Amino acid sequence: MNHISTARPFPHEQVEQWDEETDVAIVGFGAAGACAAIEAAGAGAAVTLFEAASGSGGASALSGGEIYLGGGGGTDAQRAAGFEDSTEALETYLTMAGGPDADAAKIALYARESLTHYQWLKDQGVPYKGTFLPGKIIEPAEDDTLIWSGSEAAWPFSDAATPAPRGHTIQSMGWGGGRKLMDIFEARVRALGVDVRCDARVLSLVADGEGRVAGLVVRIDGQPRFVRARKGVVLATGGFCMNRDMLRRYAPQTLRLTDPIGEQDNGSGILMGMGVGGDAIHMDEFFTTCPWIMPESLVKGIFVNTHGQRFINEDCYHGRVSRTMLDQPEDRVYLLVDNAIFARPLDIARIEIAAVGDSWEEIERELGMPKETLAATVRTFNRYAAEGRDPMFRKAPEWLKVLDEGPFAALELNVGTSFFSFFTLGGLATRPSGEVLGRAGDPIPGLYAAGRATSGLPRWGHGYSSGLSLADCTFFGRMAGKNAAAG
Repeated sequence: MNHISTARPFPHEQVEQWDEETDVAIVGFGAAGACAAIEAAGAGAAVTLFEAASGSGGASALSGGEIYLGGGGGTDAQRAAGFEDSTEALETYLTMAGGPDADAAKIALYARESLTHYQWLKDQGVPYKGTFLPGKIIEPAEDDTLIWSGSEAAWPFSDAATPAPRGHTIQSMGWGGGRKLMDIFEARVRALGVDVRCDARVLSLVADGEGRVAGLVVRIDGQPRFVRARKGVVLATGGFCMNRDMLRRYAPQTLRLTDPIGEQDNGSGILMGMGVGGDAIHMDEFFTTCPWIMPESLVKGIFVNTHGQRFINEDCYHGRVSRTMLDQPEDRVYLLVDNAIFARPLDIARIEIAAVGDSWEEIERELGMPKETLAATVRTFNRYAAEGRDPMFRKAPEWLKVLDEGPFAALELNVGTSFFSFFTLGGLATRPSGEVLGRAGDPIPGLYAAGRATSGLPRWGHGYSSGLSLADCTFFGRMAGKNAAAG
């Protein structure tokens, strides 16, 4: 069996016998795989789910359990908080957040079906308290539901679509509601009679000479077993943030970062899909963040690069701000604050105080910047902030503050030493149905994919919002499972 490889399919004609058969074989037991299994089993298909780890979870279980939802006039939580969220506004925001190659078909479908998906989540047993937390929140500290989880209220997004908070977090005390979300999905998967196989690593797809995917080769108890999938295979294996070789080849900027978010995210599903001719797109895209917005008073400071220049409106979503930091020269940026707004960032952020002084000129000298660079930037910012506006980057008035109360400080965010968590956004090209597309744009028969193994709703690091990954993998996991069951 030395010729079995993740990077190329095992030839169907060389399968001497199938060890097992099922209608739909699903690879990966995170949220995407779970939702695919729920829909496929609900459609009457025999479903077998293979997971390389010893239990469910994946990157979904490491999340806050937050799902991006809205449109249709608003969810119950949005309406209770006084927000009327239109489908058009949701679609416009998702299109901007999706970047230069946003997937219009997926966005339109998700915007149209978002409220229905919210109800589906509730029907699976996912609880929502329904309460709203204003301000800038990474995750609710208790069991609240609705938060601002993206750049909805920041320029340029706020100019194009009426802002509304859309981050809907599972009712769970404290951070890390993703584990509870996965426990609920797992219970539903098992209640529907899905055959769940843990400690079962998929080694390869099986495909015939015409490119149709017919099944899998799976290592169970140390032995390769051939599993026939009569109707289809769904790849829900996550991204590739844990595969350093793939990062080097496809997303080398991530090699500057220190903290990947994933467990089994080794890119195996993407490689298997590519091996049968699947098109992998936007493989250089990734999400990253350094959680600097805690406490939120720091949002009133301004970021400058090592040339002393501002580069973004600081009231954007922290992931957009962090991703833009990596576009700056050298490996560090500075957050400038005065005494009125200074507060210690979370220890997890690993943000250091780089300079303290009684004037911005002194800060400039301590940082070794040329004269009249940083100081000039602050003077310009302060002049307009005193008028309640920011013509350079259009920071919202509520976050504008003249930085004139000494002493002053520069907090250093260093790409190499500060906490910049990340995960990949590139993956297999798919239709909204979950069908994997080849490089000519045609679907590969028998193969579906969902979640971070695909390039879905979130595909641009500069536009990511919290909750988009779980929105994408739960909704399009459902689509993949439903369509795979239909064969």
